[in-house]
Amino acid sequence: MCKTVLMIGAFDTKATEYAYLRERILAGGCEVLAMNVGVMGETELFAVDVGAARVAKAGGGDLPTLRRNHDRGEAMKVMAAGAPVVVRELYEQKKFDGIIGMGGTGGTTVVTSAMRALPLGVPKVCISTAASGDTWGYVGTKDITMMPSVVDVAGVNRVSRMIFSRAAGAVCGMVKAEVRGVVGDDGEGNGEENRGKSTKSGKGSEGVIVASMFGNTTECVDACREALSAKGYEVLVFHATGTGGRTMESLIDEGLVDGCLDITTTEWADHVCGGVFDAGPDRLRAPGRNTVPHLIVPGCVDMANFGGMETVPVKYREGGRLFYEWNPSVTLMRTNVEENVQMGEAFAEAANDAVANGAPVAVLIPLRGVSILDGDGERFCDREADAVMFDAMKKKLRDDIEVVEVDCNINDAAFAKRAVEMMLKLMGRV
Repeated sequence: MCKTVLMIGAFDTKATEYAYLRERILAGGCEVLAMNVGVMGETELFAVDVGAARVAKAGGGDLPTLRRNHDRGEAMKVMAAGAPVVVRELYEQKKFDGIIGMGGTGGTTVVTSAMRALPLGVPKVCISTAASGDTWGYVGTKDITMMPSVVDVAGVNRVSRMIFSRAAGAVCGMVKAEVRGVVGDDGEGNGEENRGKSTKSGKGSEGVIVASMFGNTTECVDACREALSAKGYEVLVFHATGTGGRTMESLIDEGLVDGCLDITTTEWADHVCGGVFDAGPDRLRAPGRNTVPHLIVPGCVDMANFGGMETVPVKYREGGRLFYEWNPSVTLMRTNVEENVQMGEAFAEAANDAVANGAPVAVLIPLRGVSILDGDGERFCDREADAVMFDAMKKKLRDDIEVVEVDCNINDAAFAKRAVEMMLKLMGRV
């Protein structure tokens, strides 16, 4: 069956470029569904299947009004709000198999807003002038392939012709590729049909468990992963770098996860201290609002992450804080008593709200260090700071939340064994 690519963009100003892109997609053996997000006009170079008026209406605006106002900022806001709505509707109607778009910073903003509305696994390609810089604002937690345009998206020339052709080939290859064994797959290759449904296939797989990991908790998470895999679970590990935590929780929000083994909650230390791996105040919340079993461990909360030492805020550098230069690009700062109290209370609040919503939650605490660096005698070892975090959390936790304290380091085999036992209990396996 022929695959269809949704081509989204501003056809009022980039019609020539999109006409060439469309030609290359057709040459690649795919059909094209064209959606215009340009407010100043359509195009006669090719058929437009979804007009800008529909997008503007979905974004709470009116196309004639946007044209009269000539306010680029207002138009961008409306179209960026409407594009995700329309694209999601088209996807649910099975109108396309992949999506592609292009533009400068403005066009990229609208195109990627639509792409982020689509589930993980739907091919997404964006040709952008901003692709070689910081793309977090465009990509977020989704699997968007950002392709540098090299030259501006302004005309078809010897460089853009090559870039557009390669991008067309990429999206055509993506939509044609057969993928099995993905999240949501039932074992018969029906991942798309089952997306957002239970991941349990009934064919020997018990489901999907996500786990958070850091270099300082790798030994623990690896041991847990091996043990849970032996029990029939597929364990997806996420690096707790801010983006990792947000991505992990976005999969939970999409309904693709059966359990959360939150061994490494260090992103909260960065949120409290202003570090570079901040996942935001919503971290720890997705399992609770989706009633997903959640084992919470204060892993690596002894450290906030910064870049090179020169990037560490002056208030810390001149404040007598303890640092460890993990490598030339990463500086770790030991969290203090005040910061750990704040984290303990935030952890308890998230756990309490989760249980109130009907989610199974438990807390597991390593009394001899929350990381390698916090082990007995190691440079970040500070049992007072650890204890106030644990006490602040326990003081505010509901009485019906199980709290287990283990007299070992987080990377000891005994701790990993206990974590697996508790995770299985939360999953209803014990």
